[in-house]
Amino acid sequence: MEAIRIRTDQAESGMVVATDVYTPNNQLIIPKGTKLDERMITRLRFYNIYGLFVYKSDSETEEQKDESYIEMLRSTVEFKKFNRTYVETVNNVEDSFNQVINGSSEFDVDTLLADTDRILREGRNGAHIFEMLHGIRDYDDLTFVHSLNVSLICSIFAGWLKLSKEDSRVLAMAGLLHDIGKMLVPKEIITKADKLSGDEYEIIKTHSIKGYQVLKDQPIDIRVKYAALMHHERCDGSGYPNGFKANQIEEFSKIIAIADVYDAMTSNRRYRKAICPFDVVENFERDGFLKYDPGYLMVFMERIVNSYMHNIVRLSDGREGEVIMINKLALSRPVIRVGSKFVDLSKEHSLSIDAII
Repeated sequence: MEAIRIRTDQAESGMVVATDVYTPNNQLIIPKGTKLDERMITRLRFYNIYGLFVYKSDSETEEQKDESYIEMLRSTVEFKKFNRTYVETVNNVEDSFNQVINGSSEFDVDTLLADTDRILREGRNGAHIFEMLHGIRDYDDLTFVHSLNVSLICSIFAGWLKLSKEDSRVLAMAGLLHDIGKMLVPKEIITKADKLSGDEYEIIKTHSIKGYQVLKDQPIDIRVKYAALMHHERCDGSGYPNGFKANQIEEFSKIIAIADVYDAMTSNRRYRKAICPFDVVENFERDGFLKYDPGYLMVFMERIVNSYMHNIVRLSDGREGEVIMINKLALSRPVIRVGSKFVDLSKEHSLSIDAII
């Protein structure tokens, strides 16, 4: 019989499970071949299992078969509510940025963070927020969209780092405001679809200084101002605007640098499609430990890849399967269940993950 993937909220008593179902901690909770009942469906929800494979019945349509998991996610009431709150918050962020840039008001920190908190409350946990953000990656590359994403990522990151409530608020605000200087860069450069010229790239690089200048007289934490200035500095001295090295870069700026790069690479750009999160982690593994603070980077990578446990991915050979285990020594190369087979990407070097679907 043919297997199809469904959302947990589509599960019904009598459906037959087509593959083993595991918790995020890799505990088997429903074996393949089990006929679902209400007790098992409740268990799926308890363990935050967002989707599963069941055998297709004769009444299933081809349209259901071809629908990707992300498409299914986007059709849920939960996602639509999250998306609505997200869009409203983006609009509020845009209005606030414009008011400050135009000199008509100061930042209302509490209001801005309240908007961000509204989005966070729409998610059950950090992994769920990342899944929701993955579902809205089709948004255009706008400064305030990226800024909101980085703020959300920083809020989750703060929890992973066990920061205090006040430090978490400051980090979220720093993530929100880190790129405000881009609003003072000519729009035709920011929105250019083609590769930037050398001169245009130098102009783009001025956004960090411009952002600091916008924020320096605002009544906000100094770490927020430093984040605007230093989020492109790198621990090996290869960053800008000052070529600072590790001990010269403020700690929150080091955290935001990681969140900033992750969001930028996993979002669509006018000149390229979004990069698969596992490819981003692979780039971090290969080049990141010199450029970014290793302590922060390791925590981020481990948590990110674990947030994609049990997602369906497409491999470079076209096969599709489920992420079922993370390799701690090769975080970008997990174990994938493809049908009844297990593909360990840490050993299959000719294969890689092309996309999360």
